Amino acid sequence: MAIEAVVWDIGRVLVEFDLSRIYRDSIPDPEERAQFVAEVVTEDWHAQHDFGISFADMVAARTAAFPQHAERIALYASHWLDSLPGPVAGTHELIARLAARGVPQYAITNFGVDAWEMFHPTFPILDHMRDIVISGVERMVKPDAAIFDLAVQRFGRVPETMLFIDDNAANIASAKALGWQVHHFMRDPAVLEARMQDLGLL
Repeated sequence: MAIEAVVWDIGRVLVEFDLSRIYRDSIPDPEERAQFVAEVVTEDWHAQHDFGISFADMVAARTAAFPQHAERIALYASHWLDSLPGPVAGTHELIARLAARGVPQYAITNFGVDAWEMFHPTFPILDHMRDIVISGVERMVKPDAAIFDLAVQRFGRVPETMLFIDDNAANIASAKALGWQVHHFMRDPAVLEARMQDLGLL
């Protein structure tokens, strides 16, 4: 089947993500900062937010576990946007070109509600998306099949007609198993552009 639409992941495909940037000022030493993000405010811990757990509940529970780091843990919520330093090079240009050609675009993202409310207004490129499925809102996350099935319903298209782009291999494998066309994004905007050209999208 011909590809009729493009479905984007957001983190590390459209926007850079690095939790340690939250602590550049409060933990000046790079090694100490890396250790803190590896042991206290970690990506695995942050994943709860993608499932729908609020910043407030997460910070309270983590502070109880690490009371000696209470002030630093609080920065996770108050300085969240610092973890998203800017666009991933090359992908925004592709979105604009697809939009100019009238190609329908959507997104499926693992993103918590509090973080999304802070981030979304700062990222106007997302205005090109006709719909965005957000894990924290739906309380289902990639790579679970349920979130892809929901996207099929919401977008009103069959999987075989959509190209799904993600940096996470597990998410790509799940979508492929469900019949989606997929592209594993590995910091390769030129490769992605070539793929889109081959598919007649650009």
